Amino acid sequence: MKVIENGLQPVREIENLWIPMPYGARLAARVWLPLNAEREPVPAIVEYIPYRKRDGTAWRDGIMQPYVAGHGYAVLRIDLRGTGDSDGLITDEYTRQEHDDAVSALDWIARQPWCSGRIGMLGVSWGGFNSLQIAARQPPALAAIITICASDDRYSDDAHYMGGCVLNENLVWGAAIFTQAALPPDPLLRPDWREVWLARLHNSPLWAPEWLAHQRRDAFWKYGSVSEDYSAIRCPVYAMGGWADAYRNAVPRLLENLTVPCKGLIGPWTHGWPLLGTPGEPIGFLQEALRWWDQWLKDIDTGIMDEPRYRVWMQEATARTLRREQQPGRWVAEPSWPSARIVPRRLRLNPGRLDAEAYGEAELTHRSVQYNGAAAGAWCPYGGDLDTDQRVDDGCSLLFDSEPLTVGFDILGAPVIHLELAVDKPVASITARLCDVDESGASARVTYGVLNLTHRDSHEHPTPLEPGKRYRVRLQLNDIAYAFARGHRIRLALSSSYWPTLWPAPTPVMLTVFTAGSTLALPERPLRVEDETLAAFAEPEGAPEPPMTTLSKGSGKRVWNHNVAADRAELIIEHDSGVERFDAINLAVGVAIAERYTVTGDDPLSAKTSLRWSITRQREDWHVRVEAQMELTSNDRNFLLRQSLQAFEGELSVFSRDWEREIPRDLV
Repeated sequence: MKVIENGLQPVREIENLWIPMPYGARLAARVWLPLNAEREPVPAIVEYIPYRKRDGTAWRDGIMQPYVAGHGYAVLRIDLRGTGDSDGLITDEYTRQEHDDAVSALDWIARQPWCSGRIGMLGVSWGGFNSLQIAARQPPALAAIITICASDDRYSDDAHYMGGCVLNENLVWGAAIFTQAALPPDPLLRPDWREVWLARLHNSPLWAPEWLAHQRRDAFWKYGSVSEDYSAIRCPVYAMGGWADAYRNAVPRLLENLTVPCKGLIGPWTHGWPLLGTPGEPIGFLQEALRWWDQWLKDIDTGIMDEPRYRVWMQEATARTLRREQQPGRWVAEPSWPSARIVPRRLRLNPGRLDAEAYGEAELTHRSVQYNGAAAGAWCPYGGDLDTDQRVDDGCSLLFDSEPLTVGFDILGAPVIHLELAVDKPVASITARLCDVDESGASARVTYGVLNLTHRDSHEHPTPLEPGKRYRVRLQLNDIAYAFARGHRIRLALSSSYWPTLWPAPTPVMLTVFTAGSTLALPERPLRVEDETLAAFAEPEGAPEPPMTTLSKGSGKRVWNHNVAADRAELIIEHDSGVERFDAINLAVGVAIAERYTVTGDDPLSAKTSLRWSITRQREDWHVRVEAQMELTSNDRNFLLRQSLQAFEGELSVFSRDWEREIPRDLV
């Protein structure tokens, strides 16, 4: 990344600014302002998240926010109520209180002497979600947003459920926010830090049990899902994502359904900011964002709206490794989305084959081992833990392969599978992986999708399956852009388990696929000559990194153990960040995470997920630590979730509590 110091407007930083809320509470904000903003007011850019402006996001804030402020904007990084240095208590993600606070905060910002009265919002993940959600509230000052790695549908496309199946990510994310939200504010900013901390600990939301209790797409998930009413968003939207991220599907959906000016961009990246994007091809995100802000907050015609509506990285084949740094490909674009140029290439399922024609009826049966899914990688990768060579999972699946391609072709969009099938149990799921098999036999996952078959007709009103009955189901895979090469084969892999991505059905399932009624439709994209003249993105730029000192180095491991004699598999993931000190505020931070996922081959009720988090904050005269543990198991009727939270000041325990929740299974 290119460091920019000269050529920017002089900027001053306000380390902590209190934004008053109705009824007395305050939100804490870190602010960067052009020096002359009080004399010449500027538009404001707001990021509003729970991840602690003081130490959680301080490193990347130091790179991004002064750069944007130096181009004539007031930039505010606001801690949500009950997090970081703000007042109050947090109760859940994306609550009405969170949105009410945001509307109040934007109104207050718009009235400040340094603000022109026009505001933009942006964020990755949580900040991308609430940028959309707050836009739907239509605060008068909000003129445009940039939403990155976020979703418009909290049930169908978030960390809790996928295709009506319970994601293990529900617990992973639950443990992460459970621990982070239990940290205290910084004593240098809040003399009452201990009182605030104890209030947070004693009123800690349990997060994961609440999410697990809502196994259908009910009112709980509909609130905050802007897909319920796209027309409520009336400001321009720039939606961004990455093909290696879990949230890419929202970008094309927003392009299809929003009626406001809208652009979409998807690179090859994992979950995070495009200027730091891995694998491969990070872009000058801040320059692109400034073009958007200048267009909508300063009324400068930057030409950004004259460019294609949807721009994506067309991925090409590469070796699959957990931490691959490059993803070969090229930028392509569509002037509109959906694109009339893209037409389905239909392939029929025959025994072991994908063909242009069906060759009679065949009944193919398959029962997956419960630990199928070893090559899946993380559901939502953060730079690493990507999917690997799929042959280990292909060996546990029902496979359909094409002949080697005589001519390569590209796809862009969501592949769709129509299956005629039957199962032998009332609750079952199916996982479908689309793979690219090269001449050596290496298998790369292109995209995938899952479906709880009790949700075949509705996520809101699931119904049990009748064992042995034939059903026709539609399964839409995740959106993707991918170039299949000449000589490669297309593979469709079907399975009845996908551990540890999905929590297993309560009993092993025998799946029967009837080939005559089963098809795969690939969204084939013809070449577009205009792609060759697309303007290149600039190289990433940013302000100088905040000075930091490494006090101890980090470490990590990811190990998949398979005990053949016991027919038992175990995935162990450990990550220790080491300890890094923010030199400007003399604050050292560290986090250690351990995850363990176990299951036996023929017993889904043996599944167990165990997580442990430990987070520290310290100075010479101050040292606090928060530790959390979570464990999920199940029987055929209930989930059993255990969790604990401990907090220490030095070596003194200031809080310790255990919880246990039994949550009925609802056709999952």
